[in-house]
Amino acid sequence: MKIIIGGAGEVGCHLAELLSNERHQITVVEHDETRLRHVAGIADVITVEGLTTSISTLQKAHVDKCDLYIAVSPAQEQDMNIVSAALAKRMGAKKAIARINNDEYLQEDNQSLFSDLGIDYLFYPEKIAAREIADLLQQAYTDEIMDFSGGKLQLVVYKLESDSPALNRKLSDITGSIRELSYRVMAVLRQGKTIIPHGDCEFRLHDLLYVITERKGLDEAISYSGRKGFSVHNVMILGGSRMAEMIAGKLERKVPNLKLIEPDRQRCHELAELLPHTLVINGDVHNTDLLEEEDLRRMDAFVAVSGSSATNILSCVIAKRLGINRTIAEIENMDYIKLAESMGINTVINKKLITAGRIFRFTMSHNVQSLKYLNSLDAELMEFIVKPGSAVTKGKVSEIGFPKDAIIGGIIRGDAGTIALGSSEIKAYDRVVVLALPSALNKVNKFFE
Repeated sequence: MKIIIGGAGEVGCHLAELLSNERHQITVVEHDETRLRHVAGIADVITVEGLTTSISTLQKAHVDKCDLYIAVSPAQEQDMNIVSAALAKRMGAKKAIARINNDEYLQEDNQSLFSDLGIDYLFYPEKIAAREIADLLQQAYTDEIMDFSGGKLQLVVYKLESDSPALNRKLSDITGSIRELSYRVMAVLRQGKTIIPHGDCEFRLHDLLYVITERKGLDEAISYSGRKGFSVHNVMILGGSRMAEMIAGKLERKVPNLKLIEPDRQRCHELAELLPHTLVINGDVHNTDLLEEEDLRRMDAFVAVSGSSATNILSCVIAKRLGINRTIAEIENMDYIKLAESMGINTVINKKLITAGRIFRFTMSHNVQSLKYLNSLDAELMEFIVKPGSAVTKGKVSEIGFPKDAIIGGIIRGDAGTIALGSSEIKAYDRVVVLALPSALNKVNKFFE
């Protein structure tokens, strides 16, 4: 595909690197010369210097010949993204999508306004991240979660603890005697290596398991973690960013004791008016004594979204040492993610990965309904809509020659979600959940074309 990325901020650079590795033809438009040099140094891209809202600049980038235009200038340049996406579409781009930072634009009554401008999709990374964090805090048994087709199937992620009944057992020993599976392990992350598990895969202490499950199988699937269940009643949020505001807004009527710490006094006043059921505290987010004074030890969960990756990591490590069950950190520096997970932080949130997942599906075949990048896992999780006559419908799952470095996890047909077995047959218009290593992406895509 010919893709033009408007904006070379953090998100734009990450997308440029990611998409150029997928052998797409990438052009990056950016008015800041320093940003442009940086993206040219990390990705195989064509660069065009100039404003993304300039018609002559877009003409120079050959926007009339592009398959996808992605407007991802930094959040403070939201209006520029909307204008550039609308211009790109009117000038001939087949599809145009834009990053925004205004929740009002996503309201259903306003969607048609942007459709009329020609914008195919709006995405708000901070809102998506806030929703994920709020969902995780209300389902404390998992470190990451994803719903498919309104929850008909769910992907849950957990680490095997010392009390796990799955330790030192093979996958075939656990599932071999079960006639009808209600859950399935799709991937194992072990010491930084991604494993697609087969029957002889033996589980080890601290393996991170990615499990797809039906609703009825959720409790049994979680029982293998060795993790003791707990409820979240006391939550502390570090930082008063817009993301923090959205997290608190989703939680404050559900969590009895919710505290938010923010160093800027004016921002504290704003948050106190917006969040009447949240205790907003004006204080230094780097002050560990303040955290203890505000009863950090009594918290069930600690969420660090201060805007500084280093501060978020350090504060979560302190929270862990004080016995906090659940820690969540926003980490925008990609190099810090594995470090944070190795230090015991339960969940890492990264806006670049969230954005990439939303955008990457536009570069794949039209039957990809959703796609998600999973922290540290060298694989992609996709939900396909099956086309009539596609190769995946030509026999039982065990007979169609599906790539070994990919796995079909579940099938959604009508209102029912089921776990895929070797004997399962996939039909046209089913929704199918697949996890694939990078080496299998093109092969998997062909099965659904």
